[in-house]
Amino acid sequence: MTTTAVPRFLDVHVLQTLPYSNVNRDDLGSPKSMVFGGTTRTRVSSQAWKRPTRLAVEEAIGEQAVRTRRLPQQVTSELTSGERGWPQELAELAGAQVIRSAETKLALEKGDRSTASLLFLPDSAVTELADLAQEHRPALEKALGNRAASAKALLPKDAVHEVLRSRNGSIALFGRMLAEIPGAGVDGAVQVAHAFTTHSTSVQADFFTAVDDADKWATDAGSAHMNTGEFSSGVFYRYATLDLDSLTKSINDPATARTLADAFVTAFINSLPGAKKTSTAPHTPPDLVHLSVRSDRPLSLAAAFEEPVRAREKGWGTVSRTALSDYADRVGKLLGTAGVVHSAYAGIDDEKRPGLGQRTASYPALVAEAITAVWPQAGQDSKGA
Repeated sequence: MTTTAVPRFLDVHVLQTLPYSNVNRDDLGSPKSMVFGGTTRTRVSSQAWKRPTRLAVEEAIGEQAVRTRRLPQQVTSELTSGERGWPQELAELAGAQVIRSAETKLALEKGDRSTASLLFLPDSAVTELADLAQEHRPALEKALGNRAASAKALLPKDAVHEVLRSRNGSIALFGRMLAEIPGAGVDGAVQVAHAFTTHSTSVQADFFTAVDDADKWATDAGSAHMNTGEFSSGVFYRYATLDLDSLTKSINDPATARTLADAFVTAFINSLPGAKKTSTAPHTPPDLVHLSVRSDRPLSLAAAFEEPVRAREKGWGTVSRTALSDYADRVGKLLGTAGVVHSAYAGIDDEKRPGLGQRTASYPALVAEAITAVWPQAGQDSKGA
């Protein structure tokens, strides 16, 4: 479905069946849960799914961002290693100075080795700050050992701020909260909902033991370790939306914005939180993915499962896919189609799902069509290249 409306949001809807697993634990080690429609569902937090998605995006685009409180330690390590070869004490002073010289409320902790706030910076920031310290090494050497001098700003404030304000594609997508540095905050273009099962679930306990391989000295029978793990299984509804307007404001180059959007949608479809993966290996693909490009507003279809689906002879998967399509069809009639720029889906079965737009043969093709609907000229240019 194509209109002349301007694309504003790219919605990603995923139905994915996870077998016996616990990909996101609470503070007691149980699968996270929620109550929706009066019944208990298994839940996976947005943070748990965003991190593997972000790492996959960074691998795809070849740019990394680092979320850390240990920036002073990282700068210290950069200065003491390799060809720089700074003395440890001088490098530690420089590491503290990259924060102290910012002259903001960004506080230092743990003997000036970490910051009170979590920073999110391009991985190149550490090298850039080390280079800045290198330029001002005489001032740092002069202040070394003098407590009063070391407490003052020894690096140029504006240069430090420029590095701390820097961003790359990952930061443009996922955003950054850093109120201590003027202009450093970035409104993320990505919004991710908590995933939840389309049906009621209950926790399943697994009693396990571990055998001591060196048991020839054992004086009693039994295992070396006993414990109980908790798991669940089910069909999850996952939703994310990409604010295309926000992305293009952060990234002025349409080709780069297109690359980031493609990388994000692909990563969100394929990513999976890693908790308990060595003992459950829940590496299933999504059963269905629906992509919608809208000009009016983002549109979650979570309410399709406010009434939990009921398992029939074919389990929860088929009825979940049908429920999603039926609900999307009804909502589409209520809202009208004026805001829909593009709508399509791909899935594991051959059923027609009119509420989800045109059927596409594969997930890569589905993503490519949605991205081209947003940036049609860029798609034509790349084909002609």
